Amino acid sequence: MKRILFGILSSLFIFSAAAQSNDVPSRALFISVVENPPVLSTRREIIKLIDFAQQAHIKVLFVQIYHGGQAWFPSKVADASPYEKCRKALGEDPLALIIRQAHAQGIQVHAWANLLSLGQNTNANFIKKYGTDILTRNLKAKYKFEDFKIDNQYFLEPGDERVREDLAKTVKELLRAYPDLDGIQFDYIRYPDAHPHYGYTKINRERFKIKTGFKTIDEESPVWKDWKRAQVTEVLERLVKIVRSYRPHMQVSTTGCMPYARAYYEAYQDWASWLSSGLVDFVTIMDYSADVKEFDRWITAVKAKTTDLAKVKISVGAYKLVHAPEIFEREFRSCEKMGTTCAVFHYGSVWETPEFYKFLTSREQ
Repeated sequence: MKRILFGILSSLFIFSAAAQSNDVPSRALFISVVENPPVLSTRREIIKLIDFAQQAHIKVLFVQIYHGGQAWFPSKVADASPYEKCRKALGEDPLALIIRQAHAQGIQVHAWANLLSLGQNTNANFIKKYGTDILTRNLKAKYKFEDFKIDNQYFLEPGDERVREDLAKTVKELLRAYPDLDGIQFDYIRYPDAHPHYGYTKINRERFKIKTGFKTIDEESPVWKDWKRAQVTEVLERLVKIVRSYRPHMQVSTTGCMPYARAYYEAYQDWASWLSSGLVDFVTIMDYSADVKEFDRWITAVKAKTTDLAKVKISVGAYKLVHAPEIFEREFRSCEKMGTTCAVFHYGSVWETPEFYKFLTSREQ
């Protein structure tokens, strides 16, 4: 009888301990290719990343593998020189190693791809292949290459079939290379959002006129605005279809601009409809505010846009708060009270700010 009682008590203790460990909110972490330390180029840094993720209760890693038209994976469509450089330094495929090491610790790996922004990369294959015609245009006159910059970046025109086709090919290459990948997060699925008068490439204007019957374009016309919003969504639909066909069970997500008015009216990114329609599995909301009250207001706004918070992850802008760690802590705690996954943007900021590391790895967490 005593043995039975002891067994029951032991089981209850184990169950209780497991329940307490499961009470730790799920967390995610962005790993950028432009941050220091350069994680993808050394085995030491990859092991260090996984060790930190364990200590900080990180369950999802968003690993940047496509940025500025360059690929950190084997690609014939994109410029894969960064991948070749990292592979040579490491002696093997860096993303494959991260996946293997992360999975051994029960951590998911999602490929993070910046798609419609080329950053400031004037040597991107898109530009070499198609010239400036591939870049979205605002209404300002273009006299030199730099005039195509919007929000200090070169943006691809989502209404151009050539953009969609090459991005589709690039995503296929990624999926073929990493069968064990848990998910893919599409970032920069949007127009630029600074002074939102763009979309004026010859191809996009011609398609708009044919589709709508309009002979001229009125910048303030809701038809023109809806057209641009549709172009962004159509790019995403094409890419999601590819992922579903290659990896039916892979998680597909996007990032989402905040506040929502910025996303919908300036970036023409209707992430709320992507959630409600089931087009994506979840959206990672970029709640990058240094004002705690504003941060909380944006979270409240997110709640109003979805009935299923499991489909939302909230990303806290650590990179903006390296000199205000107390604000980062307050925002992160506020996020976790929401009961959804909270993401840290990004890993480099953690090592830049010792207070972040201490907070995220604290036993109280």
